[in-house]
Amino acid sequence: MQSQAVSVDQYLIELPPERQAPMRQLRELLRARLPAGFEECMAYGMPAYVVPHRLYPAGYHCNPKLPLPFISLASQKQAITLYHMGLYSDGELLAWFQTEHARVSSRKLDMGKCCVRYKKAEHIPFELIGDLVSRWTPQDWIQRYEAQIQR
Repeated sequence: MQSQAVSVDQYLIELPPERQAPMRQLRELLRARLPAGFEECMAYGMPAYVVPHRLYPAGYHCNPKLPLPFISLASQKQAITLYHMGLYSDGELLAWFQTEHARVSSRKLDMGKCCVRYKKAEHIPFELIGDLVSRWTPQDWIQRYEAQIQR
């Protein structure tokens, strides 16, 4: 179920107490480590980090009124989930992340196409996630995104 929160602060306040600290830590990590140009907002009922229209006027091809999505966070029923569109669109980035995750965590990586799920907050490799989110600028993401949608 998507949150009806209109701000990230409201989203975090509405979380169960045991989810608030790790989600706040992830938020602060993203705000500190994402390269300049990405903006925080609510999208699809979760905190999102997007390329704003001022940097990419075309917006998201599925709905050009929306900014270009890059990363989202969600506190779901079974897990805290990080959605990183680069993991879906770039095999080299995905391979790097999978290798590094195995190196820093004894836990099996629980992934979908672009989502990484952590059932327990203590299993979140915050430093690795910080490294992941700092790898691409908005311009890097735009370039890769455009290459994907033009196929």
